[in-house]
Amino acid sequence: MVTPSRRREMAQRAVTDYGAKIRVSCAVFSISETCYRYHANLSTENAEIADWLLRLSTTHKRWGFGLCFLYLRNIKGYGWNHKRVYRIYRELELNLRIKPRKRIKRDKPEALSAPESINQVWSMDFMSDTLNDGQAIRTFNVIDDFNREGLGIDVDLSLPSGEVSSWQYAVITALNILAKRLRTGQ
Repeated sequence: MVTPSRRREMAQRAVTDYGAKIRVSCAVFSISETCYRYHANLSTENAEIADWLLRLSTTHKRWGFGLCFLYLRNIKGYGWNHKRVYRIYRELELNLRIKPRKRIKRDKPEALSAPESINQVWSMDFMSDTLNDGQAIRTFNVIDDFNREGLGIDVDLSLPSGEVSSWQYAVITALNILAKRLRTGQ
């Protein structure tokens, strides 16, 4: 695919070397006559923009394009278009590296040990569900891991920590036993 600037050069060469008419050479190379006559005269401003961007990026290493552009627009008072400044910013390859997120390395959990007798290990966990009217309920379950017996279930619309701890104490005093280990759902 040939770029418009390259087609303009080919049309200009056809006019100068072969004496073709401008209108005919523009039609052959599929460019407008405006494109044929266009001359870029902003190279000095582009150099000034590049100079400012380089100075800002060396003095303020953590500034990205947005802060550099806002500094030039609001503090220095230049009225340059942000698309033009960004094009030069990219050409200078000043883009900051986007740091990848650090992944948290999780240790593999140890295998759950199988209890050998009743009341050796209890498991506690919260569960939630919704009623037909959309209201959420929470349950707090305590289960003996050896025989999978449900030692107690507390159901309420909300379970504050004070209520959970008093309910645990009530289960322990009612059964008159305390497990050797408590396991919680994480």
